[in-house]
Amino acid sequence: MDRIFLDLGFIKIYYYSIFIFLGVLIGGFFAFLEFRKEKIDKDELFDMFFYTIIFAFLGARLYYILFNLQYYLTNPIEIFYIWHGGLAIHGGILGGLLYLFYYTRKHKINFLKLLDILVVGLIIGQAIGRWGNFFNSEAYGYVTSYGYLKSLYIPEFIINGMYINGDYYMPTFFFESVWNVIGFIMLLLIRKFYKNLKTGQLMGFYMMWYSFIRFIIEGMRLDSLMLGPIRVAQLVSVVLFVVGIYFVFLRKNKKLYREEKLYG
Repeated sequence: MDRIFLDLGFIKIYYYSIFIFLGVLIGGFFAFLEFRKEKIDKDELFDMFFYTIIFAFLGARLYYILFNLQYYLTNPIEIFYIWHGGLAIHGGILGGLLYLFYYTRKHKINFLKLLDILVVGLIIGQAIGRWGNFFNSEAYGYVTSYGYLKSLYIPEFIINGMYINGDYYMPTFFFESVWNVIGFIMLLLIRKFYKNLKTGQLMGFYMMWYSFIRFIIEGMRLDSLMLGPIRVAQLVSVVLFVVGIYFVFLRKNKKLYREEKLYG
């Protein structure tokens, strides 16, 4: 699998970077469509996106480094080689959340309403970004066979890409990407047609939807970040799933998503 999209000699552009960029761009586009209804200032919107993306990338990288600290202490220059992979989604979400919490407090913006808007773009961005893992030959599952992958109706080019060092592997990136695309469609439909949608519920649904598949996928992967014997992503997924249940079913909130203002 060729990881390089374009080799200009003095610089190489990797597929991993391309798909991360596309994920951010397309996810941001869908968020922007919803923000237009809120009449948010374009300059303010740009500033928010710009710094949120920076903090998300820093969080994603730092999170990954901390759980592979021994390797990076031995190979410190590798810290800067993000085209090799090593961006943890949960770390990115945490980094972005911390900045957004600060931003909403400073500008008196409804934090939950903002997250309801952003999760729709976030989940499609994740679906696209996962394809960077495919071209990097990473984030795959256990060893399997060509026949089994074929029986799952997985496209041939993905099966061929999962032939690594003499074995076929489960394309966990593909399963997660498809699940996220379905989740994206469901979030759009819920937001458009569910009249009793409360502020915070869309975010809660995202947490439950993504955490469910991530817990399963993480159990299949061979490169999980570990905390002793515990797969970190599974632990975080359980916590996020429970938080999602609270926001979807248990939180006492009579304010409807469509009626609550983003400002004030």
